[in-house]
Amino acid sequence: MPPDVPLYRTRAQQFDDMVLDAVARLEPRWETDLAGIEFAVQEVPEADELADDSSPLPLARLVPGSADPRNPARSATPSRIVVYRRPLLARAEDDNELSDLVFDVVVEEFAQILGLDPEAIDPGYRGGFD
Repeated sequence: MPPDVPLYRTRAQQFDDMVLDAVARLEPRWETDLAGIEFAVQEVPEADELADDSSPLPLARLVPGSADPRNPARSATPSRIVVYRRPLLARAEDDNELSDLVFDVVVEEFAQILGLDPEAIDPGYRGGFD
């Protein structure tokens, strides 16, 4: 599609949509828990996340939120799940597989925030990618 046509979406915008779709799939059951979490997309991990060559390239990162010192029941900053676009693109054969990978990574990170197994978040969870 030409860029001036409304249906035109860049590859990065399509990836952002996949992340939003993954969150939307979780909302019917987890809407309250998702409300306090931010989601972001980054091209690649930061250099400090790549210090160890023996570990696999991270697909996402969890940035824990911090409690409000005046009211510990509230968070001053929300937890954030950062999904890395290029490492996920490199692992996927096509857009369908990419969409599945993005969903599973979002489920894994969300499960970590809640302290649950990914299978408890989504019974269709396929397992890790390491």
